[in-house]
Amino acid sequence: MLKNQRTIKGEISLSGIGLHTGNASTITFKPAPVNSGIRFKRTDLADSPEILADIDHVTDISRGTTITQNGATIHTVEHVLAAVAGLEIDNILVEINTNEPPVGDGSSMPFVEKLLKVGFEEQDFPKDYLVIEDTIAYTDPPRGVDIVVVPSDTFRITCMVDYRNPALGTQYTALYSLEDEFVKEFAPTRTFCFLSEVEQLKEQGLIKGGNVDNAIVIIDRKLDESEFDRLKKMFNVPADVVLGENGILDGKVLRFKNEPVRHKALDIIGDLALLGVPIIGNIMAARSGHAANIELVKMLRKQIEKKKIRLKYQPGEPKTKGVFLDINAIQQILPHRYPFLLVDKILDLVPLERVVGIKNVTANEPFFMGHFPGRPIMPGVLVIEAMAQVGGVLMLNAEMEPGEKLVYFTNIDNVKFRKPVVPGDTLRFELEMVKYRRSICKMAGKAFVGEDLVCEAELMAALVDR
Repeated sequence: MLKNQRTIKGEISLSGIGLHTGNASTITFKPAPVNSGIRFKRTDLADSPEILADIDHVTDISRGTTITQNGATIHTVEHVLAAVAGLEIDNILVEINTNEPPVGDGSSMPFVEKLLKVGFEEQDFPKDYLVIEDTIAYTDPPRGVDIVVVPSDTFRITCMVDYRNPALGTQYTALYSLEDEFVKEFAPTRTFCFLSEVEQLKEQGLIKGGNVDNAIVIIDRKLDESEFDRLKKMFNVPADVVLGENGILDGKVLRFKNEPVRHKALDIIGDLALLGVPIIGNIMAARSGHAANIELVKMLRKQIEKKKIRLKYQPGEPKTKGVFLDINAIQQILPHRYPFLLVDKILDLVPLERVVGIKNVTANEPFFMGHFPGRPIMPGVLVIEAMAQVGGVLMLNAEMEPGEKLVYFTNIDNVKFRKPVVPGDTLRFELEMVKYRRSICKMAGKAFVGEDLVCEAELMAALVDR
């Protein structure tokens, strides 16, 4: 069941110190109007610049998720984002008086408690969702990371980690309902790291606000007392802190048996907030982290761009299964008309990345009358022209107004004609964007009839005003 957007009823604040900067920090949550999204506002800077929590504004993931816009930067926003997204808040303004939110206890719970206290307000505008229609997969073999998103009737997360450490081992978790499970089962989970990682971060001048009360530190190597004393001094740790027989610094008791993997799921929820809309789909993640989550969000953003383009030129569900844009939509995009419109349908489109288009070659094509009488063959130059027209569609983005632009092809290289194209053939064009800079692009195209490659070329084009 689709829902309306929502914000919070009033404003509420939370103070503490930043994890990496150690800066004293106060954030204030405030209501926001429909379609404004999640925005941060740096009240300590001149003109109080705002930063939209959006994948396009992510500038660093080495120390958590950092976002930058309008000359302002905020570090380590993932737990705030997880709290907002986990509570299904669509529009909110987060004012902050420094460059990093309070770390709290290392979980999202301090933010969740404040947001629950102030309450929610439904807004008179429907939520926009990204409905997963096809399987989307991200993999990073060197890191052993795999994330797959598959169609589902609701939002779900399945998460697994496996560490060669007796304190962690292999862990698994699943979230089936944000409304029923997020607050009690996932929001309280704390960030965790290995002792060796903590040392590296400290040497880099980070985790200035970190301590044994806002993170779970896993002991991943043997330590004698003298070395442990050295580490206590390095981190300014109280003298009574112990190694812990459970493999966790100071013997911290986990809030859940599988708290680390639940926190991985919490990170996924926070990073997905950078998409800008909730998704309806099942995310299955193995050994994920912020870097992988961000790459997944980039892939999902392309699905949103596809959806915007399809709805812009072809409202409603496609009349023919497997067709992304039909001939009516194509005629809104390309200026060509009979007898020079050589694209019948677009099967798939990833804006500025790849496109697949179809040209049905019939016996009624006007060029067959003279090329050649008695042995009709589609002119090679028109095969290239059809490929170029499909490439013109590839240059689309959701904000473009094709009626104001023309695509001029400036160069064609490495053209090879492999087989003739005759009446009755169905030409399938597949083009990949090789390079795109401002309004100039280079594409690699191939044309197939069935499984046979009939033509290939490299095309360069410029996008110009009409």
